[in-house]
Amino acid sequence: MTYLKDIPEFAIIDPNTFSCIGLKSLLETIFPKVIVRCFNTFEMLIDDTPDMYIHYFVSSSVVLEHTSFFLERKHKTIVLVNGENNASFNNFHTLNINLPEHKLASALIQLHEHAHGRKKTYKTIRKKENFPLSKREVEVLVLIVHGLINKEIANRLNISLTTVISHRKNITEKLGIRSISGLTVYAIINGLVEANQI
Repeated sequence: MTYLKDIPEFAIIDPNTFSCIGLKSLLETIFPKVIVRCFNTFEMLIDDTPDMYIHYFVSSSVVLEHTSFFLERKHKTIVLVNGENNASFNNFHTLNINLPEHKLASALIQLHEHAHGRKKTYKTIRKKENFPLSKREVEVLVLIVHGLINKEIANRLNISLTTVISHRKNITEKLGIRSISGLTVYAIINGLVEANQI
């Protein structure tokens, strides 16, 4: 049996299966070299090897039921909240899971940078001459990441709606990325936007 002991692992503990699947997919997009495991109950986590995980993404209800466990591991616990400010979670990092997908991706990157004490974890990884997007496509991508819809992008750049749609199609074809969260991660990693500006 081969052990993947050098690969970091995240645990998601949430009774909502859909939340687990969505967050797992987003985490795997942002951190492709991390293994993400989902647990629907705290007991399932305990039956596993709970202390091997470098981060716990935990529903607020599970944290409230098992506060002592997570308080001992607060440096690596991220409480999944629904936008509410609860004094019970003041000792923890929190993640508002009601954010739009691209803002959630940005919030995850900011949490990662903060937790690991890095001012800028993600640096430009492509040289300018190998960068696949045109200047106008970059402008469109940045506006997409900031949450603008096609009509707003057209108005902002003073171009037609058809041109925006064409640029979006070219961006997704060139990058092979279709989701807004994936485009957000790409833009942050390539230094096109700052995670805290989204």
